[in-house]
Amino acid sequence: MNLNNIHCIDLDQPKLEGFRRFISAWLINEQQFTALVDPGPLSTIPLLVNSLREMGVERLDYILLTHIHIDHAGGAGELLKCYPEAQVVCHPDGIRHMVAPEKLWQGSLKVLGEMAEIYGKIIAVPKLQIGFEEHVGSTGIEVYKTPGHASHHLCFKFDKLLFGGEVCGVHSEIDGGIYMRPATPPRFMLDVALKSIDRMLALELDYLVIAHHGLVAPAKTYLNIGRKQLLLWVEAVAATSGIAADAREQTLFNWLCKRDENFKNITKLDNDTRCRLK
Repeated sequence: MNLNNIHCIDLDQPKLEGFRRFISAWLINEQQFTALVDPGPLSTIPLLVNSLREMGVERLDYILLTHIHIDHAGGAGELLKCYPEAQVVCHPDGIRHMVAPEKLWQGSLKVLGEMAEIYGKIIAVPKLQIGFEEHVGSTGIEVYKTPGHASHHLCFKFDKLLFGGEVCGVHSEIDGGIYMRPATPPRFMLDVALKSIDRMLALELDYLVIAHHGLVAPAKTYLNIGRKQLLLWVEAVAATSGIAADAREQTLFNWLCKRDENFKNITKLDNDTRCRLK
């Protein structure tokens, strides 16, 4: 693996405050194959396609989906119109929703509201172009089921690099430290999420791509931060459960800022990024 063949394509959302260096697609541009991880939502497909063409990418062999949430996979069907030879790799439980996405779209609208409208509708993926495999062709990419943030979450290992989606949370670059927080799950099962992180730790990787956001190293450090945060945040919820509803959120925030050395760095984020996290 040559890191020079791994490219981040930022899919900024100017209509949403703070949505820069947050959503991204990742291109693996090897001599033998090309693969794109998480094409993003429909609204950013024109930006993605223009970026790929500027990079001279005439063919995509694979589109790899870490999970089927709208901000990661919503534009996959549209991207296939520009790269019709590509095969989509998806968790088995997500395939039916990508082939017939109306239920997924309605769920996105219910949860995200106007944000989903800005992301754009979820375009169907042809049934013959999507499937699941533990080894992606002859690319050397290995696929792992890693439920936690979503039941249909996958991680993709390529040599010593892991495309980790949201297996260990959300990351933002800051000066002089690390900012991370757990990813928001639709349903939270601590043991399931921890087991997925532990499986990735056992791979002993050098590099980790966090979907939101960036390539970081050493991978073990960030995976362990994510693991520690899950345990700490569960403790935080229990410790503040008796607080009156109108004061609970601020109390929880203060509790975490005192005890989570990485989350407390939220104060070092740019103002628009902090607004996105509210």
